[in-house]
Amino acid sequence: MKEKKRVKKNQKSKIIAVTAVICFLLFFSIVFSLINIANSKILPKIQVMDINIGNLEKEEAEKNLLDLVEKKVTGDILLRYQDYEATINPSQFETKIDVTEAIAKAYNTGRDGNIVTNNYCILGNYIKPKKFDGQFYINEELLDRVLDDVNSKMPGGLIENSYYIEDENLIVSRGTDGIIVKKEDLKNQIITLLKDLDATDNAIIQIPVEKRSPGEIDIKKIQAEIYKEAQDAYITKDPLEVHTHVNGVDLAISIEEAQKILEEEKEEYSIPLTITVPAKTTNDLGEDAFPNELGIYSTIYDASNKNRSTNIDLATGKIDGTIILPGETFSYNKIVGQRTIAAGYREATAYSGGKVVLDVGGGVCQVSSTLYNAVLLANLEIVKRSNHSFKTSYVPEGRDATVSWGSIDFQFKNSRTYPIKISAKAKNGVVDIRIMGIKEKEEFEVRVQTKIISNIPYSVSYKEDKTLEEGVEVTEQKGANGCKSETYRILKDATGKVVSQTLLSKDTYNALERIVRKGTKKVKKTDSTDEVVTTKPTGGVTSEIEATTEGTVIPNANKEV
Repeated sequence: MKEKKRVKKNQKSKIIAVTAVICFLLFFSIVFSLINIANSKILPKIQVMDINIGNLEKEEAEKNLLDLVEKKVTGDILLRYQDYEATINPSQFETKIDVTEAIAKAYNTGRDGNIVTNNYCILGNYIKPKKFDGQFYINEELLDRVLDDVNSKMPGGLIENSYYIEDENLIVSRGTDGIIVKKEDLKNQIITLLKDLDATDNAIIQIPVEKRSPGEIDIKKIQAEIYKEAQDAYITKDPLEVHTHVNGVDLAISIEEAQKILEEEKEEYSIPLTITVPAKTTNDLGEDAFPNELGIYSTIYDASNKNRSTNIDLATGKIDGTIILPGETFSYNKIVGQRTIAAGYREATAYSGGKVVLDVGGGVCQVSSTLYNAVLLANLEIVKRSNHSFKTSYVPEGRDATVSWGSIDFQFKNSRTYPIKISAKAKNGVVDIRIMGIKEKEEFEVRVQTKIISNIPYSVSYKEDKTLEEGVEVTEQKGANGCKSETYRILKDATGKVVSQTLLSKDTYNALERIVRKGTKKVKKTDSTDEVVTTKPTGGVTSEIEATTEGTVIPNANKEV
């Protein structure tokens, strides 16, 4: 009996103890919950995109994170490879980071359940703090374009095999070995940097590269790309459609014979073609095919500079009359071809390695830049476009389009409903380019606007010249300030209302260094005087900006102001 009483007593004590513990826990939970309900701050140590927002009010956390996001999506990123540098900006590829939902989840942690689950969540957070990610978005197609532009400007870059058609010949150019950007690696580094909100300073990425060979020239692939059957031009109505003529194109020799030509050790090969012109060409359609001026732009050049004028004449002649079908992409390099002495091009001033030098084909970039502006005003889609390393004198900042055979091309797509035709003329010191076609049912007034974000002052370097007397200085190259710019295309409807404003490019133009030759030649004193008076001779090579009068852009009456 005593043993039974003792067991019952122990059981009763355990029940009382357990009940007391449960009551204590319930009391503690209620008090704990009431305390945390009254707490308007986010739980300690909670992170959003690796940023600690614990113990902050929701509004304070939002402000702090949104400030970091703003710095991240608007701050420049410097890409570097040896001495080459390129600045890109996240806005160029539509970077967006949304932390609003993540902050809401962080704030609701320990608040959006019942007493038990909230307490469990709160206590668990002390042991292992929660982390939330924001929503990250980039336009990968635009990022690829930005990185392709960086790749095209890399020193020692790979030059791919290329070809173009000249008269009745296929001209094939053999590429050269070089480096290319490891685009996927660089893309991942950029995305990682953008997601790291805490890293707002020193945004520098070393460009990953690899060596690459252009490979063998594939004449079968080239033949498949150039082959066309001849087709007559015609117009249909209701609905109106213009069907342009197509010249028949094929190799005039067999594949085996063409491969035999390519076996020779040469940089350039000429393979004969058979061109078949149809009975009715687009020009036979008259003004019905291209009745409207869609975009017009003109620039001025120094007609007395014979070499440069020759190059401009050749380039405009190549693109004049080119017809681009809807959805078709125009390539400046493929139409104009390689700029060589054999093709008639001459040496003229151009930028290279931070200096003004003589280069075969100098001046063709003025034609590509004039075309770029006409294309913009015709509201066509830009596929590839690169700015010069330095400011040009013939178009405003952000309005140029540099080209280089084998690496940098200017391309645009006919994104309109009907075919378009390029009319290009160079006469009396004026490059005039017009995009002709048929107007859409709804046309927009196009304006192109450039904003100068910051200026980059030029530096001065001196080099000793033993041929000049002491105290004499000669300017070998005049300096020019650089800048950073943003260029937008603005569309207005018939009432003048702005319907869209699109960022076309963010460009950096380096400052052109001023180079001064400083005399070191000792001058012997004469018997009659202890002082020798010297004068500073003039001359030397000056920059294209200073040496030409190509600083005026002719405004278009109907499109450009």
